[in-house]
Amino acid sequence: MLRPSAPESPMALPATDSTTLPVADSAANARRQRWPWWPLLPLYPYGRRRTLVRELLPGRLWSFEQLQGVWYVAVPIRMTVLRLQEGGLLLYAPVAPTAEVLEQLRALETSHGPVRTIVLPTSSGLEHKLPVPAMARAFPQTQVWVTPRQWSFPLRLPLAWLGFPAGRTRVLLEQGLPHTDQLDWCPLGPLDLGLGTFMEMACLDRASGALLITDAMVRIPSDPPALFDLDPTPLLFHARERGDEPLLDSPERRYRGWQRLVLFANFLRPAPLDVSSPGEMLGDCLAPGCRGPRAHFGFYPFRWRPGWQEEATALMASEPAGLQVAAVLERLVFPRQRAALVRWIRQLAALGTLRWLIPAHYEAPVACTNDDLLALADRLEAREWAPSEGAWAFLAGIDRRLVNLGLVPSQGEEA
Repeated sequence: MLRPSAPESPMALPATDSTTLPVADSAANARRQRWPWWPLLPLYPYGRRRTLVRELLPGRLWSFEQLQGVWYVAVPIRMTVLRLQEGGLLLYAPVAPTAEVLEQLRALETSHGPVRTIVLPTSSGLEHKLPVPAMARAFPQTQVWVTPRQWSFPLRLPLAWLGFPAGRTRVLLEQGLPHTDQLDWCPLGPLDLGLGTFMEMACLDRASGALLITDAMVRIPSDPPALFDLDPTPLLFHARERGDEPLLDSPERRYRGWQRLVLFANFLRPAPLDVSSPGEMLGDCLAPGCRGPRAHFGFYPFRWRPGWQEEATALMASEPAGLQVAAVLERLVFPRQRAALVRWIRQLAALGTLRWLIPAHYEAPVACTNDDLLALADRLEAREWAPSEGAWAFLAGIDRRLVNLGLVPSQGEEA
């Protein structure tokens, strides 16, 4: 099958290109990128969220991207902005609404109408849930839609207690669906995770063929995303072999750092990795060039063994069209739910003509047809699911401990 032609080159809105701003403006940028609610979910880059805005489909679809992660293991998280046919904008999976983000949204509003709808398309993703109340306050005329079976951690609280506006928050499916004259909606779940519920709501924009999803499928690019041009620190930190190496910048180091970040993000503790002894770690600390918080004062406990590059390459180029289920989700979220996931992917393939997949993480847009999704479903059914050996061993150990503690169900649809 012929693939759709690539869209025009993604474009950043002018005010987003922080790399072109003068050094004297850095303090002003920091204020525009401030995110005061970060202590509620203390992930890197904490209180400062730089944002890259790209036009994915001209005049139709935009991507607002920020970095998010733990201990410099940071990957892009995306809000997708969709122009509505009736006028106005829909926000799918909001990111932290910094002043910089709000400025860019106001700029889009001047051309395409007001933000009318905010969608939280997941029940369990705290990183997607936390920005929603602040975004709703910034646009007080919007309707907020959330998936059923919402839950919070560590305490399960009503949505109103979490900051969701009670008078204008509605539940998808239970109270209808927004903009059905333009959009098709397809839920995955709810799936019982023991500690909570996993649910994801995909959305197809029929006119453009763009399918918006959250976490369940991704395409991992072989090169670092452009977002890292605004903050390459995570790449440079993990490109090193030892903690006494300074954070030097080069294309080769960025590429090596990206490969290692991908391994960490997918397997948590990759197989070709050793943890240094306390003596080695302390010996590396406070080396010249590493005596600051950006380098964690030289604290870097990792030693990479030969073979790690092959593991990373396999993750980045494993499937036609590049689509995959992230390993951490397959082994910890879907280990006993393959049938439900495959059924959902086939339902997505039946929605209508697909041209693009827009996940909330990693690369977008991904050229994707209905046949690509059907082929992915077939491959997931045919191959071994949620392995326990090799690179998957650490994830499998976590899953076994959770099952033994009774925190997650030991049975699923396929048991």
